[in-house]
Amino acid sequence: MTRNSPDDATRKGTSAVAAIEGLLAFAANRPRWAGSSALNSAGEAIARSRALAAQSPEHNPLLARCLRTTARLMLAKGRAMEALPLAQEAVALTRSAGGGALGLSLRRLAEVQEALHRFSDAAATLAEADRLPPPPG
Repeated sequence: MTRNSPDDATRKGTSAVAAIEGLLAFAANRPRWAGSSALNSAGEAIARSRALAAQSPEHNPLLARCLRTTARLMLAKGRAMEALPLAQEAVALTRSAGGGALGLSLRRLAEVQEALHRFSDAAATLAEADRLPPPPG
């Protein structure tokens, strides 16, 4: 389903996960200059995914993706200080699972740290990401 507005995510019959995916897709595809609609949609995706993750930890990867996406959007708007706790939470959520999700979360955290001129922290975070085993296949 093509997402044209954040309202598409709330249509009758849309599953909770599909609604969150739709909100993320809408947020990720908004131009940087489009105002706050992307951040509003990403914030709603975080809130909805937090509710799902509270019910079942199987939704933690979705929450981590929402956090990473929102951190990226905030970085694009020059709001690195606000992106930092989101990126840190994404790392915490993906640390136990490891793999590609942890690598993506660590790289996003490093981007935020670099934007905050915390270069030694960013280097250490990237080094940790580089030590992760490559994905299978």
